[in-house]
Amino acid sequence: MRPWSRPFHGRIDELTIESRALRGNRLGDPAERPVWVYTPPGYDDDAERRYPAIYLIQGMTGQIDMWRNRSAFRPTTPENIDALFAGEGPGDGAPPPALVVFVDCWTSYGGSQFLDSPGTGRYHTYLCEEVVPFVDARYRTKAAPEHRGITGKSSGGYGAMVTPMLRPDLFGGLATHAGDALFEACYGSMFPAAARALRDHYEGSVERFWADFRSRPAFTRPDDQPILESVGYAAAYSADEDGTVRLPFDIATGELDPEVWARWLRWDPVRMARTPEGAAALRSLRAVYIDAGAQDEYYLDLGAEAFRRACLAAGSVEPFFELFPAKHGGIEYRYPIAIRYLAERLA
Repeated sequence: MRPWSRPFHGRIDELTIESRALRGNRLGDPAERPVWVYTPPGYDDDAERRYPAIYLIQGMTGQIDMWRNRSAFRPTTPENIDALFAGEGPGDGAPPPALVVFVDCWTSYGGSQFLDSPGTGRYHTYLCEEVVPFVDARYRTKAAPEHRGITGKSSGGYGAMVTPMLRPDLFGGLATHAGDALFEACYGSMFPAAARALRDHYEGSVERFWADFRSRPAFTRPDDQPILESVGYAAAYSADEDGTVRLPFDIATGELDPEVWARWLRWDPVRMARTPEGAAALRSLRAVYIDAGAQDEYYLDLGAEAFRRACLAAGSVEPFFELFPAKHGGIEYRYPIAIRYLAERLA
């Protein structure tokens, strides 16, 4: 067990995109974004060979440089991916080689859910219309949906579920680790905590919360997380055309607002999979991978099972499905398992 960086067999190119889609976004977040592209061992040896591409996206509050964060006694995610393609990862030998593209969709609310929203910016457009063509133009990809996949955890797992349903012309496979799904289960318990904290500490004002949150080290108060997540998700799911963010609950009582909550449910992957458009998109995929920790604190194991059933009802390929002994955090060791699965089916 090496205590610091491992020698790399492939390489990571650190690039930058100047996004037109993100220019002038409501939050004033950067339009210039980093993109990392991992090329597997042997990529430079054969100038004719082309590769599938797997897009790796992050959860709420994730930003691209966090991929190099190291947990005690564990490799980083880039090291795990490199070991996989060098034949040193989980499974039997190396999978078919693939590019892995690390995408940054951070916002100053914490994340974008990889959707277009007047509350945050056009992150779905950015991913699909800018990042994908950018990579295809610069690398020897197999530039067709049957050779392109997307994977992520938590809100990244959410993005991995919904992006292929919205753009089956671009993506032919998905892998979701504890992705946000079955919204009444994964989000419902968050709203009372957020409502109480806004009432007790900020006189019901989201603006007061942001002013306080940005004046001190983040997450130094126990109520930061439910407020930030409630507002961040609302900015993605229920922002008005003028950018006004509508919370799905009454701050005084925590009672759901049926009209705003219905706007959220429209973006629930389980419900999207039950629409004619979502079902048709799922039927077109070559690979569907779903997993979650069986003790997930946000009940995303229940969402994983609900999405699995929705995929089967839609007539998709038989999903890989596993609930394993874990909670929500510390499951980065699952990423190479999903990447192997996608690489084998998208090669």
